[in-house]
Amino acid sequence: MSQTRQLAAIMFTDIVGYTALMGNDEQKAFTILAKNRALQKPIIEQFNGRWIKELGDGVMASFNTVSDAVNSAIKIQEECHAAKDFQLRIGIHLGEVVFENEDFFGDGVNIASRIQSAAKPGCIYVSQSVHNNISNKKNIQTKFVKEETLKNVKEPVRMYEVNVTTKADLPVENKIKTTSQNSIAVLPFANMSSDPEQEYFSDGISEEIINMLAQVPGLKVAGRTSSFSFKGKNQDLRLIGEQLSVNHILEGSVRKSGNKLRITAQLIKVVDGYHLYSEKFDRELEDIFDIQEEIALAILNAIKIKLLAAEKEVVLKRYTDNTEAYELYLRGRFFVNRFSGEPLFKALEYFEAAIKIEPEYALAYTGIAYCYLILWYFNHLSPEQSLPGMVKAAQKSLELDDEISETHTAIARMKVYYEYNFTEAAIEYKKAITLNPNIAESREHYAFCLAIMGNNKEAIEQATIAYSLDPLSLLTNFDVASLYWIVGDDEKQLEIGKKMIAMEPNFWAGHRMVADALMSLKRYEESIIEAEIAVNKSYDCFTLLYLGLLYGVMGEKIKVREVLEKMKELTKDQSGYCFMAYTYMALGEFDNALNYFKKAIEKHEGPIVFAKYYIRYFPEFRRDSRTKILFEKIGVPID
Repeated sequence: MSQTRQLAAIMFTDIVGYTALMGNDEQKAFTILAKNRALQKPIIEQFNGRWIKELGDGVMASFNTVSDAVNSAIKIQEECHAAKDFQLRIGIHLGEVVFENEDFFGDGVNIASRIQSAAKPGCIYVSQSVHNNISNKKNIQTKFVKEETLKNVKEPVRMYEVNVTTKADLPVENKIKTTSQNSIAVLPFANMSSDPEQEYFSDGISEEIINMLAQVPGLKVAGRTSSFSFKGKNQDLRLIGEQLSVNHILEGSVRKSGNKLRITAQLIKVVDGYHLYSEKFDRELEDIFDIQEEIALAILNAIKIKLLAAEKEVVLKRYTDNTEAYELYLRGRFFVNRFSGEPLFKALEYFEAAIKIEPEYALAYTGIAYCYLILWYFNHLSPEQSLPGMVKAAQKSLELDDEISETHTAIARMKVYYEYNFTEAAIEYKKAITLNPNIAESREHYAFCLAIMGNNKEAIEQATIAYSLDPLSLLTNFDVASLYWIVGDDEKQLEIGKKMIAMEPNFWAGHRMVADALMSLKRYEESIIEAEIAVNKSYDCFTLLYLGLLYGVMGEKIKVREVLEKMKELTKDQSGYCFMAYTYMALGEFDNALNYFKKAIEKHEGPIVFAKYYIRYFPEFRRDSRTKILFEKIGVPID
């Protein structure tokens, strides 16, 4: 395989807002993708360019001359503006690239890609090297835009915008989707400190302001995960507002040096980019709580929400005045948001360190309860190791402050997945939602509880609200897709699963959701492909289960047996009994399946509450009287 190095003008194009469109109207998204291909290919060829490859909704092309690359980009944008179907961002860089096996690699490619990401919708951005080559071309005009340090690029890059004569005719950019007047997304504040490890602090400030605003009645606040999905992407604020269905965006930066703080904040009206509020704070670290409150109140005033006395009390509520304990809490939240086993153990350490300094820090106890709950549910800790700590922390949090939404959600989840007490769980979920109606997670799990209790209509309503609060969260999409799996809406489940894959192809859950929906639709060969991808992305009992069920439905018992042996090796017969029970069911070995279900119930395994939805794939097992009797005992009757 030979490699060659050459100087080339590399062009990247990208469809603006394609991920959101994929989620809202998949067929329209595919149509636009085809139109984009049909529009660009002949123009690239017309200017002697080389179509290298498609990258999702983007295109990579190379040109021998800079003027060909830029003229091609101008022509593409002119045609795109005239068609009025979609918008493009385009980036071009001239540099040395490595050519191998019909593909290009190297810094030149990376820089072109990063410039494209930095470009505004409908615009062409070029690097300094491109600008220098076209500055004497009378038919091409450029203007300096900014100098920026791009990801994985050592030196700052100067970027220029190429004038496109028909740019005034842009059809899409100002057509912002209207939503509730009182709605906001808080983007992650940029870490301007010299120490990159201070990122936990800037993230934490953003999250704390989100939490403050989320408790105000009448204000819709976009979920943390969706807001943080734009971190470091430098996207147009109007498009962010459209994707999150909010009318206001707060952005800012944090610089922390020792005990000195500088925080900037700007509140922007999405529809016209008007700055409603802009402020800079130079303070001591001890002032951090005052700064957060001042920003929150200024925002509320700027978007004209009338604060009643009770509402003001919620916004100004403090959980600690100890800045050292608060910093430890922020570090804990930083690791919680990584949502996997090892980071959760680190989060526990920080939360426990916080309560050693501040024994009455209710939020830190809530963090401890959450960590133990997730570590138990996903088999990182046994019930004996996790649940006593979870119960103790939750009770202590309630004792200190019974108005923390997350605490009631944690208790509700324990009542569903450990105690199988759905009635009391519903009461706790309602309390959580009343205290903070803007937390998507509370509504997602309340939806599961309602569905298990047979109230599918209200379950779908709660899931729909959850999705509107955090539409770009992979976990929210996963939970909403799971709800549609519960109610048996295969097409909706398939739609959301495909959206998840478009958002993040390496996340196992999108492939697993698509595999399950295809299995229900009897599209078995397609389902196997997706199920195997899920297993390759995350090799555990949860992903193996769907492969086992699929082979069982297809009558491939030898392959089901292979899946079962892999599960046994993973669990060493110490956990995951319900997953093995489902797999024995797929084998047709009902006695073994029932024995493992009994073990799962004795161990209070959480996933068993969804048993009746797995069992529906195997009607003979569902009709077995022993099955019905067993699951009636835990309040999950098999229909």
